[in-house]
Amino acid sequence: MRSALNKVQGFLDRRIGFFTLIFLIYWLKTYLVYVNKFSLGISDGMQTFLAIMNPVPFGLLLFGIALYFKGKKSYWIMLIIDLIESLWLFANILYYREFSDFLSVGIIKSSGSVSNNLTLSISEIIHASDFLVFADVIILAILLLTKIIKVDSNPLKKRYPISITLISCLTFALNLGLANKDRPQLLTRTFDNNYIVKYLGLNFYAGYNVYQAHKQSSTRANANSSDIDKVLKFLKTNRSTRNATYFGKAAGKNVFIFHLESFQQFLINYKVDGKEVTPNINKFYTDQNTLAFDNFYNQVGQGKTSDAEMMLENSLFGLSSGSAMTSYGTSNTFQALPAFLDQRGYSTASFHGDVGSFWNRDNTYKSWGYQYFFSEDYYQDKTNYSIGYGLKDKIFLKQSIKYLEKLPQPFYAKLITVTNHYPYELDKQNQSIAKTKTGDNTVDGYVQTAHYLDQAFGEFISYLKKAGLYDNSLIVVYGDHYGISNNHKKAIAQLLGKKKVTSYDLAQFQKVPFMVHATGLKGGINHTYGGEIDVMPTLLDLLGIENTDTIQLGNDLLSTNRNQTVAFRNGDFVSPGFSKIGSKVYNNQGVDVTKKLTKEQKAEVNQQQEHTTTVLSLSDKIVTGDLLRFYTPNNFTKVNKTAYSYKYRDSMKKLNAAQKDTQHKSLKQQNGGKSTQKLYVTDAPELKK
Repeated sequence: MRSALNKVQGFLDRRIGFFTLIFLIYWLKTYLVYVNKFSLGISDGMQTFLAIMNPVPFGLLLFGIALYFKGKKSYWIMLIIDLIESLWLFANILYYREFSDFLSVGIIKSSGSVSNNLTLSISEIIHASDFLVFADVIILAILLLTKIIKVDSNPLKKRYPISITLISCLTFALNLGLANKDRPQLLTRTFDNNYIVKYLGLNFYAGYNVYQAHKQSSTRANANSSDIDKVLKFLKTNRSTRNATYFGKAAGKNVFIFHLESFQQFLINYKVDGKEVTPNINKFYTDQNTLAFDNFYNQVGQGKTSDAEMMLENSLFGLSSGSAMTSYGTSNTFQALPAFLDQRGYSTASFHGDVGSFWNRDNTYKSWGYQYFFSEDYYQDKTNYSIGYGLKDKIFLKQSIKYLEKLPQPFYAKLITVTNHYPYELDKQNQSIAKTKTGDNTVDGYVQTAHYLDQAFGEFISYLKKAGLYDNSLIVVYGDHYGISNNHKKAIAQLLGKKKVTSYDLAQFQKVPFMVHATGLKGGINHTYGGEIDVMPTLLDLLGIENTDTIQLGNDLLSTNRNQTVAFRNGDFVSPGFSKIGSKVYNNQGVDVTKKLTKEQKAEVNQQQEHTTTVLSLSDKIVTGDLLRFYTPNNFTKVNKTAYSYKYRDSMKKLNAAQKDTQHKSLKQQNGGKSTQKLYVTDAPELKK
């Protein structure tokens, strides 16, 4: 035994021995993180083998760099590399736990625009076991400092580091070959980062993501006017015809976009201990003048809310990596819904009770044609007025009225709520419904913040009715993205009353509400399949605005001849017939029919996959190449970003001057110059005297 221990000690006291030890520990902990911290969908022997294998090439390459150096420097370089690798694992564990995705260059670059108020979220996400990824760094550093493992100062023959570098290249070539065999066109047709990590590893993903970011930045420089022709060709054969019954039914009306933060479809008519979570939204959902879509899906990627806004107002997808608003909102040319309405006599405004720089809104909104952006600087904030990501919804909506009532009509007003945002915490004085009892702390508070949001919504609708806006407005209500990520499978199963959930169930769980209401509009529940990409063309048709030559990748949800394939940002899709989730195909009863498809059904699925891949690819080219600079629709003028200022002084001067407009009267003007703020009633405890 002693002899064996002496041999082990002797081996570890050699530089190649220490290299072997640190590499093996890194290899093991990376695989353990894959299995225990991520949900990569490893489903067979080959995928298991590749997940075990894929840390090897880059591990050998990176740790092997240290072997080109001598003495202590070599050891400390290995430790520094191990520390960096551990930090990368740790950061991705936290990010993946909530967003089911991996950190990207785009997300890291945009962190400055979304970093405020994140401390609470991170504290909720961290598990004590996450810190184990740093255990080997600390232990190995101690062993070196205490000289239990001695530093080998003897020079290492060059053939060792060179051989290790060559082995890393060969193992990567083998890894890539096997991955492409098991998943053909892995890097050319896969939009899901889980696949890249599962097959090629977290380190490869990091490098590949940097390459993608560089490629995106160079795409604009290489783009030319002929690139837009491919987009126009696609739209010529894929644009649906308008529904004559609904076209122009809301023409000339004010438009409200009510943004339900993190609000999922399952909440509608959902009860906790016999109490409705969202009674006000439920009532609105079933109103005879509300068109509600019960097969409407969020299609966001890493940009979350910013992706939802991008699709809602541009009919373009977010990026496969990062946020389009953050990366391209300032510099790109857009032909957004606010600009269309601005150029047709509407006032356009967005309301948000947080900092204007969040998701780069203060710059992006200028590119989209927003005349006004009422952000944090326009609201009174006291110690208990805010939670998480901005003003509590009841306080935010009440304070918004003093600006809303001054907007010349017709107006387009988007109100972005934030209280129903992760980590779903609400002070006791605002809690008025019990938590769910799934045992998942992240999930159980979700119904409480959703109930609070519903109460705020009810107060706002009540005000619209009292102020006379309700009957003269098109009110659009939508959920921007999921509130409970797919990483909470056990809790989701309990919420849905199932023993367990399948990939198909999780795809259906991505449904969010979409409702349009106007007095005189023929309402009802519409079962067509659609998503956020379809909102802009739907609203343009309802408002009677011609859009047959616009660049929109979605289609009017009310059209009778529309393609009902709903593309997800990761390349999956759902439809009334078949849904493709990962490598599996499901029918609309949720049964896995991957191996039971007929020849005709396979052709149908392939056609839907091709459509999904095409729209995502075209959208990426439009955004990254800034292709809209080469094309302008009829009756549209390119947005002049310099015409807009969101500084408080400038906006108030403009808003007050607008009160003299006798043609486009504001609500306050219609009320004889008297404010309507007293009509807004809220039970917000913070505002009680």
